Amino acid sequence: MRTTDNNGGKSIDKFDNLNIADLSVIANRNLLDLEKENPDLLVFPHSFGKYRDDLEKPHIFSLDDENLTTYNLMGFIGRNSAQLTISSRFAKDENNDYFLHYMLQKVFSINLLKFDQTPNKENIWDFLLYLFPYYLKKAYSQGVYKAYKKEEYNDSNIKGAIDVKRHIVRNIPFTGKIAYTTREHSYNNNLTQLIRHTIEHIKTHPFGSGVLKGDSEVRDIVSRFTFVTDKTFNNNSRQKIINTNLKPVTHPYFTEYSALQKICLKILQHEKITFGNNKDKVYGILFDGAWLWEEYLNTILKEKFIHPENKTGKHRNLLFENFQSIYPDFISKDEPKSVGDAKYIPLDRQQSYSENSEKATSIYYKTIAYMYRFSSKNGFLIFPKKDTSFFETYRIKETDGMLKKIGLAIPQTTENFKEYIKTMNVNEEELKQNLITDKTPNTQPQFGKMAGSVLN
Repeated sequence: MRTTDNNGGKSIDKFDNLNIADLSVIANRNLLDLEKENPDLLVFPHSFGKYRDDLEKPHIFSLDDENLTTYNLMGFIGRNSAQLTISSRFAKDENNDYFLHYMLQKVFSINLLKFDQTPNKENIWDFLLYLFPYYLKKAYSQGVYKAYKKEEYNDSNIKGAIDVKRHIVRNIPFTGKIAYTTREHSYNNNLTQLIRHTIEHIKTHPFGSGVLKGDSEVRDIVSRFTFVTDKTFNNNSRQKIINTNLKPVTHPYFTEYSALQKICLKILQHEKITFGNNKDKVYGILFDGAWLWEEYLNTILKEKFIHPENKTGKHRNLLFENFQSIYPDFISKDEPKSVGDAKYIPLDRQQSYSENSEKATSIYYKTIAYMYRFSSKNGFLIFPKKDTSFFETYRIKETDGMLKKIGLAIPQTTENFKEYIKTMNVNEEELKQNLITDKTPNTQPQFGKMAGSVLN
């Protein structure tokens, strides 16, 4: 079964082979509870302990007697025979969700010019590969993981406990050597071996090279882990290494390696997870579209804008003297200040987001509050729009303040992924130009009246 994010409610009669019983277990459930009960369900970025706040919508999807309603989550989820793929609403068709994959590749520093998607479970779990470089970098920022490891020696430089049994077998008659064991702090351990097995597995994937060679930092880290594990690496010991890593790693310093361990296990076990026979288990991988859109825009704007993170506290600001944290999505580095938000919603629909709608209170007015806080005359909202770009400017009455509403064009007709990337790059440059362009309306309209033009 397949639908899109934010589908507005789709009649269940339109789904083929809909398994209501299995889907009902997933639907209308608190997302955090589902994650806790089902370790094979990953919701990014909320899995792996990175973010602890709730999603804007607490459900993956809602289900009643008539409709199945999705929200901002995209990806794949299944239970028994029920399998639901949630594509982005900007997907060309069920085989070409270029928009989702493009954002993932931009956010996670993957460099693929060719991408062929087919609607099967193997491709769904390919999403896991996108996450690997991200978590690899975060873990490596703390250095290569070191752990105590049992080592066996047989020489004359005894420095540990004598292994009597092994000594008798190997050194009788006595030749001057002693068999002994030591516990040594080593880079070559079960966890680094797990990382190495994951690297070797990714190399066999059709786009593995793009994942492991996306940028110079990833290439260097991969080389480092390959070097420290070469001494004992054996491709045939994969299952043994997986089994030794089933217990989560805990370390007071190497804290980021816990998440990396989880993603490595998911990658190496993806077939078991997806095609296993465990009855009634829920499995899948989902991405928060609102978060992904925001982080994607940051890859475009980070040269000129600071990106505060409300989920980590990075670049936190206060609205009042001593309280009320605020996190505009983007604050310009240069003066005069510009502030703005990323919105994964169709802001070009005036009937839904006009000045008279309740939604405007949390969208337009919040951005204007940010403008006031940072003494800015320029605010902006950026949203995705099918095919054509969108630009409107609003003057805030009896002030010099201007609010821009900018729709980034998401192509719908490109023939392949390479062409899609090229078109997106052009549209991104147009977006940046719209942000820095001082377009003011010829008249003095109040906030909420159209005051600009649509750009094609």
